[in-house]
Parts: sequence; structure tokens; C-alpha cells
Amino acid sequence: MEKAAGFLAPVMVYLFIFILNAVMPGRWVNGYVTKPNSEEKLKYHLNGLLVLFTVVISWGVLCWSGVMAWDWLYQYRWYGLAGAVVFGLIFSLAIVLPAPAVKTSFFADFYLGRLENPQLWGGRIDAKMWLYLVGAVMLELNVLSFASHQYLVYGVQASMGIFVCAGLLTFFLIDYLTFEEVHLYTYDLFAERVGFKLGWGCIAFYPYFYSIPLWSTVDLPGANTPNYLLIIYAIIFFLGWGLSRGANLQKYFFKKDPGRSYLGITPETISDGNRTLLVNGFWGLSRHINYLGEIIMATGIVLCVGHPLLLWPWLYPLYYVALLFPRQADDDKRCALKYGALWQQYLQKVPYRIIPFIY
Repeated sequence: MEKAAGFLAPVMVYLFIFILNAVMPGRWVNGYVTKPNSEEKLKYHLNGLLVLFTVVISWGVLCWSGVMAWDWLYQYRWYGLAGAVVFGLIFSLAIVLPAPAVKTSFFADFYLGRLENPQLWGGRIDAKMWLYLVGAVMLELNVLSFASHQYLVYGVQASMGIFVCAGLLTFFLIDYLTFEEVHLYTYDLFAERVGFKLGWGCIAFYPYFYSIPLWSTVDLPGANTPNYLLIIYAIIFFLGWGLSRGANLQKYFFKKDPGRSYLGITPETISDGNRTLLVNGFWGLSRHINYLGEIIMATGIVLCVGHPLLLWPWLYPLYYVALLFPRQADDDKRCALKYGALWQQYLQKVPYRIIPFIY
């Protein structure tokens, strides 16, 4: 019975999130993407932070009342992962199969998706935003449960680094949901379709793989990392956060109000008369400085767990490298086609792809 419950746990959490996302109050905002064959912007109903806190409080009540152990999700993590993998596959098939083909290959359509921006009830549920929301909330539940396991096993001997890692991951998720509207202007929302990559990725990969720094270390004795090193690792994380969040906010404000200054930075641009590109501030450092920020954040998180010679936690930042470097190349190709000669002018202004002065 417990194993079956572990298998079904992600599906039940995702259903709960779907209901909360649909019925709880939220902000209605216009996004960056337009409706097909129209200049009208898609509308989004955003309440991710409220949904996150509601689910976490509900989970805490269940644990506090004794319905489940505080580390129940850790105890049945393999069954939960299996359930998420199966549900992610079913979701991907369900959203791809009924839609008209886009590519000549079904496997390309299945992986990349066919529908660009599926929504229900006029945007009350947006498939992409819901997918990112379920991934974030399930990841937070895993983080809390995994960290609880370390304390339940080791008590006062538990690793402070584990709790710092859990805190940084929690900050990462709260920050993401605080700035939901900003992410409507990012690559994932305006350039990707909904298929296996996005669907299975958010349902199964995101909430379980992103927890691998904790998954692979909470059963180990505390590393006794000195507090001064934990402070340094947290600084590394927040340095990466500053680059990623700062870059995304600068671009967001520029797209909303091109003349607005951000952090005292007055926008500098190049234009061909029809299209305009931002070339200073964060976006003058490299063409994808936010990607570097994501990698640095992940590095700080991994260092905190205190097992630098253990391979498994390092899969987290290595995944970002494997994902974002090819994405940078694809995005540059897309921009070269979109902007033409203006893009070549931009490359002269901002020659570095991700890492300033290096790459």
C-alpha cells in the first residue's frame, strides 16, 4: 500500500496543484507571446507563489498530524520517481498525439511538441506555466522531505551544509515563482512547444533530478563543513543569482518600457529601424549571461552539501552546462535568422556567448 501511494504521490500532488492553480485568486497579465495570426497578447493567470505555500502548508499538516513521516517522500523516492516518469510519458503522448503534425518525423514532434501555447479557460490554466509550477512545487516537497531525513537520522549531528543547500534551493524556487511574469519573456515561453522535452521534463526530471545534490548525500554522515566555507558557497550562489535574475529583469523591463533605467543602467541599443537589441548592462557582458548565472548558482548549491569528491551532486551543474551551451547555439541561430544584419552588428558589440572574456 505504501509503495503504491509513493508511486501515485506525484500525480496526486499535480492534480492538487492543477485545482489550486485554476480556482485560487491570481494576477491576470498579458504575456510576450501573441495569439496565432493576431497581434493580441496571450493572457496568463499567475498565482504560483500562493499555490506553492498552500501545498507546502498542506504537506506540513499531514506530517504534523502523523498521517505521513516528515521524510516520507524520501523513503519512497524511487516509487515517486517511477510514478512521475510514467505520468510524464502519458501527459506527453496525450498532448502531442491529437495535435496536427509539425515535423515530418513523429519522434521529433513527440520530443519537441506540436502545440505552442496550449491554454484552458482563456488562460486560467496555461500548459507551460502549469508544468513549471508542478515541477517547482514537487521539487520543494522533495527538498523539505530529503532534508528532514538527514535530521531524523543524525539529529544534532546533522550536516548544516544540507540545510543550507535546502535553503538555497527553496530560495531559488520562491524567487522563480515571485517573478513568474518575468519568465513570460524568456526563451522557454516564446520559443518552445509542449512535448516530451517540456512535459516529461517538468513532471519527472525537474522535481527529481534537481534534488540530486540532496538525494545523493542526505543518507551520509554530516560533512562538518566550516561555517566560513558555507558562507563562501552561499555567496557563490547569490553571485550566480544576481547575474541570472539581474539579466532577466533588465530584459523584462526593457521589453515592457524600452526607455526605463534598471539599477541605474540606462539602456543602450542598436537598431535597424524596425527591431532593437539591448547591448549594455548585463547584456553587454555576454549574449547569455543569465545562463552563466544558472551554472554558478548550481555550483554553489552542490558545494554546500560538503562532498566535493562525490560525483552525483555534480550532475546538477553539469546538466546546466549540457542544456544551456547547446541552447545558446540554437538561440543564436534563431536570432541570426530573425535579425539579419542587425545581429552581425550585435555580435561585434557583444562578442562573448556566455562567459565574459572567455567564451
